[in-house]
Amino acid sequence: MPSKLIIECSKTLRELGLTIAFAESATAGRIASEFSLTEHSGSILKGGLVCYDAEVKTDVLGIDPVFIQGCTAESKEVTQKLATRLRNLIRSDIQVGVTGLTTPGGSETKEKPVGTIFIHFLVRDRSIAVREVFYGFPEEIVLSAADLAASTLIKELTNEL
Repeated sequence: MPSKLIIECSKTLRELGLTIAFAESATAGRIASEFSLTEHSGSILKGGLVCYDAEVKTDVLGIDPVFIQGCTAESKEVTQKLATRLRNLIRSDIQVGVTGLTTPGGSETKEKPVGTIFIHFLVRDRSIAVREVFYGFPEEIVLSAADLAASTLIKELTNEL
C-alpha cells in the first residue's frame, strides 16, 4: 500500500490535471510502482524508466559516459540529466530523475555516504533539486526517497496555487 504522502501527491496531481514520469536509478522503478497503486494512477502516471546501470543512462537516455564518470552516476548533475532526457522519451507535465546510494559499492564517500538520494524534478518551467541522506536498510531508503519525492511535489505544487 502506498504511503499517505504518495496518496496525497497523487490526488494533488489529479486535481491539478498533471501527469508525471520517472527515470529511476537507485530506486529501480519503486517510486513509479508506488504511484501506480493509487486510485488516481490511470490519470496521472505516464510511465517510467529504470536506468539502474550506467549503460542504460548512456544508451537509452543519451548521457555522455564521460559526463557520468566525471560526476559519478550517483550525483545531482546526472540526476538532472535523467529528468531532462526523460522529457524527450515520455511526454508528461512533470519529469522526475532519481539517483543515489542504497547499498555499499557505488561512489560513496564521507561527504556522500550510503543512503544519499538525489531527486531532480522538472515541473513545467521549474527545475527543483533535492538531496537527502537516509539511514536504514535499502528498502527503507528507497521508500523514504519515494516519500521525499511526494512531499517535495506537494509543497511545490501547492505553493504555485
